[in-house]
Amino acid sequence: MEDRFENFTYLVLKTGKIIQRIKNIEMEKYGLKAVHVMCIYHLSKHPVGLTNKEIVSLTFEDKAAISRALTLLMEKNIVTSQDGESRNIFTLTDYGNKIANYIDDRSMAALKKSGLGVTDKERDEFYSTLRKIEKNIENHYQELLKK
Repeated sequence: MEDRFENFTYLVLKTGKIIQRIKNIEMEKYGLKAVHVMCIYHLSKHPVGLTNKEIVSLTFEDKAAISRALTLLMEKNIVTSQDGESRNIFTLTDYGNKIANYIDDRSMAALKKSGLGVTDKERDEFYSTLRKIEKNIENHYQELLKK
């Protein structure tokens, strides 16, 4: 019998690790790491800016990691910070937008390569199934928290 737990966790974790490694390679020339990719990505999708807490929520990284990432991004003039009502709002600089465009280009290239031999129908079914699995795992996690 197929070991579903082992297969599922192995494939998900391996895919995640490889994506992290790709991000690190792609960001090397900017002196950045994988954690910075998703900060820049989400800030590029929210031009009015995001708070540290919002970035943490969107990236699933811990608060300390995002704080360190934002500090480095500000030091490198990729992100700027303005005082909001009760907290800082982070936005991309022009240089940050240039890097965001690079991230978009490189992520599209990676997606194209990862989808070789996969039909549109297979891709749609995969994402639909993965969304169901993610929702079910999240529900199970929330139930465990209530115990």
